[in-house]
Amino acid sequence: MKWAWVLLGSVLALGVLTWGDKGLEIPTYDGKDRVHVLSNSNYKSVMKKYDVMVLYLHRHVGQNRVAQKQFEMEELVLELITSPAALTYQLAAQVLDDMKDEDIGFGLVDAKKDVAVAKKLGLEEVDSIYIFSDDEIIEYDGEMAAETLVEFLYDVVEEPVEIIFNDRELKGFHNIDEDIKLVGYFKSERSSHFIEFDDAAEEFHPFIKFFATFDLKIAKKLGLILNEVDFYEPFMDKPVTIPGKPYTEAELVDFIEENDRPTLRKLEGHSMYEIWEDTMDGQHIVAFAEEDDPDGYEFLEILKEVARENTMNPYLSIVWIDPDDFPLLVPYWEKTFDIDLNSPQIGVVDVEDADSIWLDMDDDEDMPTAEELDDWIEDVLAGNIDPDDDDDEDDDDDDDDDDDDDDDDDDDDDDDDDDDDDDDDDDDDDDDDDDDDDDDDDDDDDDDDDDDDDDDDDDDDDDDDDDDDDDDDDDDDDDDDDDDDDDDDE
Repeated sequence: MKWAWVLLGSVLALGVLTWGDKGLEIPTYDGKDRVHVLSNSNYKSVMKKYDVMVLYLHRHVGQNRVAQKQFEMEELVLELITSPAALTYQLAAQVLDDMKDEDIGFGLVDAKKDVAVAKKLGLEEVDSIYIFSDDEIIEYDGEMAAETLVEFLYDVVEEPVEIIFNDRELKGFHNIDEDIKLVGYFKSERSSHFIEFDDAAEEFHPFIKFFATFDLKIAKKLGLILNEVDFYEPFMDKPVTIPGKPYTEAELVDFIEENDRPTLRKLEGHSMYEIWEDTMDGQHIVAFAEEDDPDGYEFLEILKEVARENTMNPYLSIVWIDPDDFPLLVPYWEKTFDIDLNSPQIGVVDVEDADSIWLDMDDDEDMPTAEELDDWIEDVLAGNIDPDDDDDEDDDDDDDDDDDDDDDDDDDDDDDDDDDDDDDDDDDDDDDDDDDDDDDDDDDDDDDDDDDDDDDDDDDDDDDDDDDDDDDDDDDDDDDDDDDDDDDDE
């Protein structure tokens, strides 16, 4: 299960360590059951109680003890994130306490026992979390960690469009560079064009950030005119103005869907599986770099420069992973990809079988220049660098072995055929010799018979005719017997 290890780490993070001063105590689960088990008879009444409902579609547990323990751990995470103490620890108490107009409920749906409920609610992917909010269904495709899920829920209950009122908020807008964001300038919240913008924001909330301003001075600093919207790709200095203003909701949605794969994007906990599955022909260009590390920062700046130069290339998409964000996965990545994440790395990864090939970077030398990195990326896009090449070489080796085996088999067959021919020749020679011997024996027998006949003639002249007749009969019989023997020999 994809959440197993990150889940365990999250549970341990909320453990029983309590030696800190008051106000810094690590919270523990208080034992109160806040998670509903939904069935066909109660799901409607349960969901009506809450403004936001979080449902986990889990595999049927059955009687398997390992599966039961795994499920209990996952359920514990759901219990923890609904605990007020846990929410205080994760700076998310506002979700249930401060935001009094928002009630959030949590439920479990068994994929086998409650298949009818799952079908009615539109829950399709097992081991996934679905969030029901404002007539929208949001699939959470991130790690099963309490703090990550709570952060995501905090974003869910926020308004889909954030309004920029002053310069401080404008500065905060510019500091967001890791996410796709849009900003528009409108006359007021009652403007029909702003309503279209707000409706489009609900379609992508909370994955894509939408901002708006009604202040002319702020709009000028953003370079916007009335009813115009700019689209910002992650890590890009300059936005792209969406053509065709004023826009309808459908036009905005279409533009975003056509441009929602950035040239450079960061793997984040709340969307890690969605990003990892969104590949180019089953492969990712993956860069590991710690932003807080000097070498990692330098390499990341080079990577951003390359991304800005290639922002119009629809075939280029680089996934940046900061190892500090996923400490539990670092050993797995190092073992699987055979790399050292203490230094920056960039390579090509086949998502299906985890085959990979990495740019050779010497730790003792400077980072590759933007030009060198750009050349390497061009080779990747041209197919000159492919992690599947090793598989092709292995297949060629297997083919060579098969050919050698076939040649050996052919040689053996030829030898066997030659031996068979020799045996046939020997048999023919033996048959000929046997026939010759039989013929000689027949001639000798005939001579003996003739001598006997002559003796009989001398001894008994009176019976000469009779003996001749008898001898003739005997000769005929002997000849017949000899002929039969010859036929048998043949």
